[in-house]
Amino acid sequence: MNIENLEAFVYVIHYNSFNKAADALFLSQPSVTARIQSLERDLNTLLFEREGRNFTLTDKGKQFLPFAGQILQTYKKGKQQIQHVNKAFSELRVGCTVSVSNYVIPEILPFIKKQRSQLQIKLTTAPTEVILEMLLNKEIDIGFVRNVTHPYVENLGYYEDPIRLFVYPNHPFVTKKPLTMNDVSRESLVFFECGSLDWGKIHRLFATLDHPPQIEYQIDNLETAKKLVSKGMGISFLPELCVRQEVKEGHLVPINIQALGGLSLRTTLVTLKESSLYVSDLFLDVLKEFNWKKIAT
Repeated sequence: MNIENLEAFVYVIHYNSFNKAADALFLSQPSVTARIQSLERDLNTLLFEREGRNFTLTDKGKQFLPFAGQILQTYKKGKQQIQHVNKAFSELRVGCTVSVSNYVIPEILPFIKKQRSQLQIKLTTAPTEVILEMLLNKEIDIGFVRNVTHPYVENLGYYEDPIRLFVYPNHPFVTKKPLTMNDVSRESLVFFECGSLDWGKIHRLFATLDHPPQIEYQIDNLETAKKLVSKGMGISFLPELCVRQEVKEGHLVPINIQALGGLSLRTTLVTLKESSLYVSDLFLDVLKEFNWKKIAT
């Protein structure tokens, strides 16, 4: 039985789409279909009921699915064991997003280096989708990304960075309480847009206001956004961790807005399910040290 055929079967089920499975496997849709058909011939049974572009699992397909997953996992663990047997773990390859690279990694790496002084660390900064691809291609050992879902990826834990409103020190909001989103809508706004779904929640809050906010500047760079606010060019919603130094130095002041509630940016630790226990254990120590939340399995 061909492992690649099993892989195609599991991917189609996970994504509920032949096209999406093909994209994830870097194959054409006909190639995925051919692999499924080859698997069906090996098993001498139909795994899918097909009707035009739609498909459903047959009863036999449902019965076979958990075994296919177990076979794949066992195969990949065995392959990983062979590749790493008697090989010292001397290098850690980490991939992360820009914000994580700037504000999270400088906190975490000294801790890791203290635990494993001989470990060489290689850091790659890229968008979440690139980090995921590098992880699947085994170009990195672990990633710090936004939320991802993939059948070969394990989410180890996550960190939530609260989003708060920040103003310059002599802004009227520093002494005015309580404040509402309607108050915010009357101010010049420096809107930092990082592409995360979390920011969509703020847009939805804007939609409930009596009149839309005055977005004077729409910025895709966090450092630029912070400097504009500190120079009195407007106020801004920013991740708390990223402005910790500016708050400490008195350049920015956090303002409580009750409507923001639990808004936050989530950073997730991910690794391949087949990755060595050494890597997973190392970063589970990180979770404990920095109070990251472990993802339930």
